[in-house]
Amino acid sequence: MGQLDGRVALVTGGARGQGRSHALALAAEGATVIACDIADQIASVPYALASARDLDETVAALRALGERHRGAVVDVRKTDQVDALVDEIIAEFGRIDILVANAGICGFCEVDQISDENWTDMIDTNLGGAFRCIRAVLPHMKRQRYGRIVTTSSGAGRAGMQNLGHYVASKWGLIGLTKTVALEVAQLGITANAICPTTVATPMVLNEATYRVFCPNIENPTLEDARPGLEGLSPMRVAWLEPEDVTRAVLYLVTDPGYTSGTVIEVNLASSAGRT
Repeated sequence: MGQLDGRVALVTGGARGQGRSHALALAAEGATVIACDIADQIASVPYALASARDLDETVAALRALGERHRGAVVDVRKTDQVDALVDEIIAEFGRIDILVANAGICGFCEVDQISDENWTDMIDTNLGGAFRCIRAVLPHMKRQRYGRIVTTSSGAGRAGMQNLGHYVASKWGLIGLTKTVALEVAQLGITANAICPTTVATPMVLNEATYRVFCPNIENPTLEDARPGLEGLSPMRVAWLEPEDVTRAVLYLVTDPGYTSGTVIEVNLASSAGRT
């Protein structure tokens, strides 16, 4: 018997990285999981996003745990695609209990160099995408008087960070949105919480664009070149978390009996210890 037997969960950004880890953990606890992802490139993003093959691999891993799980190609910037997926989930399974709004992108640029395209894609994916998913699932959660919503913010949602103005703005906004939802549904059996991971070993971080930020004087920097800089972000001098480290926080929030809401869990290698 799993802690989530009978529950239905939607995980966005589920093709790889944190999303895949969360999806598999929810499925292992008995939930029926729908993992969605854009599975395509966004032109303004400086690294390769998840592919259709990545999503297929996630779905195959889920189905090794049970045939009921499935995947979907959805761009969370598109209201019609988000609404259609939620409608399909309700039609097929009759309920939706858990939303892990994890889809996100990153990019590095000083504020006066951020283009309109960079800004719009960042805000519309990280913040707007979570908003569209929350808006779509809430009527169903209200009707059944049960729901667990978890959004993926970031350590960048707790402080300013150079070269990340658009990313930081999206992640601060996501915390505010999540707290507002928690207040609006506080008496309806629904919780809404955010997680704030520090650097996580996923393709969003482990790519040449990131390495160049930490190694501006090296022509073709590698992970090993960037490692000292990444280690320097953490008082523990640990370069990064694994996705599974973040998943433990997600599992805590979705299995909570309903008394933890409107809060932020920072999984951050002590990097928030010096911030108020």
